[in-house]
Amino acid sequence: MEIERFYLGCLAHASYLVHDNGEAAVIDPQRDVDLYIDEARKRGLSIRWVLETHLHADFVSGHVELARRAGAWIGLGAGSGAVFEHRELRDGDKLPLGGGFLEIVSTPGHTEESICILAIAPDGPANRPLAVFTGDTLFIGDVGRPDLSPTKTPPQLASLLFDSLHQKLLVLPEDTPVYPAHGAGSLCGRQMSHEASSTIGRERLTNYALQPMSREQFVDLLTGDLPPRPAYFQDEVARNRSGAAPLEELPPLRDLPPSEAAKLQSGGAIVLDTRPVIQFAAAHVPGSFHIALSGQFASWAARVMGIDRSIILVAEDQAAVEESRLRLARVGNENVAGALAGGITGWIAAGNPVQSVTQISVQELDEWLQEAPENRTLIDVREPSERSAGVIPGSISIPLPELQKRSHEIDRRSTVFVHCKSGYRSSIATSLLQSEGFPTVVNVTGGYDAWKLSFPSLMEALN
Repeated sequence: MEIERFYLGCLAHASYLVHDNGEAAVIDPQRDVDLYIDEARKRGLSIRWVLETHLHADFVSGHVELARRAGAWIGLGAGSGAVFEHRELRDGDKLPLGGGFLEIVSTPGHTEESICILAIAPDGPANRPLAVFTGDTLFIGDVGRPDLSPTKTPPQLASLLFDSLHQKLLVLPEDTPVYPAHGAGSLCGRQMSHEASSTIGRERLTNYALQPMSREQFVDLLTGDLPPRPAYFQDEVARNRSGAAPLEELPPLRDLPPSEAAKLQSGGAIVLDTRPVIQFAAAHVPGSFHIALSGQFASWAARVMGIDRSIILVAEDQAAVEESRLRLARVGNENVAGALAGGITGWIAAGNPVQSVTQISVQELDEWLQEAPENRTLIDVREPSERSAGVIPGSISIPLPELQKRSHEIDRRSTVFVHCKSGYRSSIATSLLQSEGFPTVVNVTGGYDAWKLSFPSLMEALN
């Protein structure tokens, strides 16, 4: 039995192709499913099962399309409420795969229908798992957030998760490989590792949530300071419960002349610029949002804009336009009106005005703050947990997901400097503030990481 891992960095999402003796199962597929079809064809495999560890809240799954194209069965934990044809999976169910099988382990807690999946190889020791696919129940270094149920409270889900971890997963052999559905950067946990896999024994020793503690302590740990659930999560679950349409059914993207793009923007459409930070900073459509393709674009797009707003894309080239649209579709935003014809060059050639964002280094920031601190505001858009590692003196904490609703807290008369960890999120933040009419907004390149390297003696003094 072999395992192939597919990792989508834009969403910090891992999916798996498990196969034996010509038969395969795909676990937690992403929306664009050609990669599984192509890999199965290359290896001469027949995809028999399409399995979801739960109804995902942070991306749109391709389970319906993949099952249709492969002639496979979809499997989901019992009680999912899925309206498409599927098999309800219960604790102890065994799904044949080649000469071995996949065994279902019911693990409610992240969601009520969550399952984990044991791969049992035909040539291994009797009933000893080759691996466990833990979905969003157990991550590398973390466990799933317990606030995705419409009927149960976070403490109730956390209590269920405590039992699932201790009674179902930690009783597995210590050397059992662990393959989760997400890595660092996902919104489904708080401090996931960048590593691709682990073992049950290693997680028992190193995972903060698996250290010896009572049920009450575990519930308090998971529900205390729980980050707000992104607004689009519930819509995403509903889409996965009904099954998404194939990507090929999306209409072709239109090239929008600048005049039409301007009219759509004035009617409420968002101009979304996906170019690199430096290009956006130099010149962009006034009022546009900036989310660069280089980072976790899809996740931030859904958090900042939701998944229903009409969008006009501005990108480096046609390939970037297509990639932007695909990534938006992966989180369920299919309402792309088109792409700005000719990009920013076409916009300027049509005689339209542009905005820019000043970029400064941390050394320049230090000079600016010392010259006239009373006319300067420094906003740190990192998460509160990141500030525990250190802060730039005088900075005000407004995490990026909260920036739009808390922008009234910022003095519009001052020069507003924005920083994050490295510069990706701060560029998003400067575009949001500009779109809300802040007259002077400055992006601090390199963010806190650059500050820490540039002023080590100051950091030591602060610590």
